Amino acid sequence: MPEVIINGPEGRLEGRYMPAADPTAPLALILHPEPNRGGNMNNRVSLAMYKLFQERGFSVMRFNFRGVGRSMGVYNNGEGELSDAATALDWIEAQCPNARSCWVAGFSFGAWIGMQLMMRRPEIVGFVSVTPPATDKDFTFLAPCPSSGIIVHGEADGVVPADSVIRMVDRIQTQRGVKVDLRLVPEANHFFTGKIDAMTEEINDYLDTAVGDVSTPVEPV
Repeated sequence: MPEVIINGPEGRLEGRYMPAADPTAPLALILHPEPNRGGNMNNRVSLAMYKLFQERGFSVMRFNFRGVGRSMGVYNNGEGELSDAATALDWIEAQCPNARSCWVAGFSFGAWIGMQLMMRRPEIVGFVSVTPPATDKDFTFLAPCPSSGIIVHGEADGVVPADSVIRMVDRIQTQRGVKVDLRLVPEANHFFTGKIDAMTEEINDYLDTAVGDVSTPVEPV
C-alpha cells in the first residue's frame, strides 16, 4: 500500500494508493468516517472496503481528510472535506487516465461526502455507502440521484437507527435507470463489530452484478 502525499486545498493530504495491473481497470476512492470523532483512513470499515476493491482488480485510494493524521488543515464540517475528496479524485484520475469507470465508497461521514461528490462529478458511475448518517446529515441533495449504488447498514445500529436509513432511501429520487440497493446486515451495530465479513459479502454480491470481473483487461472492440 504505497504512501502518497498530494497537494490539497489546505496543504498536504496523506493517502495510500494501490494501482491495478491493468491500466484500464476501474478506480475507486475510499472516504473515512467522522474526522472530528477520531475517524481516519485506517478505520476498519474503510480499510475493509479498500482491500475489497483492490482484490477485485480496481486501482484504489484512501486518504486522510484535512486535520487527520499527517494531512494538513482543520476539520471544516464537510465543506472543506468535500474539496479534499474532489482533489483526491483528481489525483487518482491523473494516475489512471485510461480507467474505464470510477466509483466512490464511504463509511458514515465518508458516505455523506461521497454521495455529494457523486452529484458533482458525472464520471462517478457507482457508489458504496456504508452507514450513511441519515439522522444528522441532509441527503436531500440526491434529487435526483445520478448513479446506481448500494447502501449497507446494520440492523442493530444504535447510532443511526436502520429505520432512518430506510426512510432516507424511500425519499431518494433517481434518474431513469438508476437504482439504490439497500442491504441490512442482521445483528450488525454502527461499526459492524464482528460483522465486517457480512458487510463485505453484501458489497461483493452487489459488485458481482454491477461490474463483474475486472481482473482481466477488456479487449478492444
